[in-house]
Amino acid sequence: MDAVIAVIVILVILALIAAVRSFKVVQQYEKGIIYRFGRVLPEIRGPGLTIIRPVGDRMQKVNMQIVAMAVPAQEGITRDNVSVRVDAVVYFRVVDPIKATVNVQNYMFAISQQAQTSLRSIIGQSEMDQLLAERESVNRELRRIIDEPTEGPWGIRVERVEIKDVSLPDAMKRSMSRQAEAERERRARIITADGEYQASKRLAAAANVMARDPAALQLRLLQTVVEVAGERNSTLVMPVPVELLRFFEKMAPGPSHPEHEHEPVDLDDLGDAEVAAAEAAIAHEHVPELEGASIPPVPEVEPVPEVAGALPPEVSEVTAPDLATGDAKGSRA
Repeated sequence: MDAVIAVIVILVILALIAAVRSFKVVQQYEKGIIYRFGRVLPEIRGPGLTIIRPVGDRMQKVNMQIVAMAVPAQEGITRDNVSVRVDAVVYFRVVDPIKATVNVQNYMFAISQQAQTSLRSIIGQSEMDQLLAERESVNRELRRIIDEPTEGPWGIRVERVEIKDVSLPDAMKRSMSRQAEAERERRARIITADGEYQASKRLAAAANVMARDPAALQLRLLQTVVEVAGERNSTLVMPVPVELLRFFEKMAPGPSHPEHEHEPVDLDDLGDAEVAAAEAAIAHEHVPELEGASIPPVPEVEPVPEVAGALPPEVSEVTAPDLATGDAKGSRA
């Protein structure tokens, strides 16, 4: 009786072991590969509860998720002979679980080594400016190099490769900083010179307009005097009137050229086009170019007529003291 009970207990234990070995659970992000006596079955088990033979079958689960692997930093020399240190990130996933488990022993380690060698290769093929400014093209080329030997024989597809950081030597960083400073200095000097050129043309145009009318020069002189006097200066310097200088110029001996005296000076380039373009760029709108006809003409000042008969008719001469006698003499008209 005891022997029968022992046999029954042994059979129950064997049944439990067989049930445990027969029922397998595959997760949603996994695929199950069945090895039957060492040979891979072509049928791949999907997610859920699956049953295998308790004797002779073995299941291996393969993760089908996208894996992000950090590539260690690699040192290399670019095509333009610059020593750099570059690290990257590789995103890949398994597309064929049978190839990933049968054709390669450890596909994670294989992908890591392939990414490191490909990164060193792309460093030697690229220039420093491409690694810094053209990241997209470098990433695409690096992905192609890594994916070419892995997807077909290994069943691993490289989804994306991103270069994280490019480390440059300190001497190269200082050289690039000096280059950037020199470029900004060059732009600043060009802008300053362009502004001075436009301002000088506008001043020349204003001087040409004011030279046609002496009253405009006097008004400008008075305006300057008012601005100087408003600064609480103890000394005020009054310039010589322009009319007085012209009087001495006319009285000076020498050949005169009256035919060229009143001819206006024609300025070929007043800088109006440059100023209009600059103002249009600032205001984000189109400003038409200024023409010479847009400047309103300066009205001529008519001379004041002489007032006749300002003195009363009774008085025609003013009495003057006699220096010898001290008596005042006068005559009436």
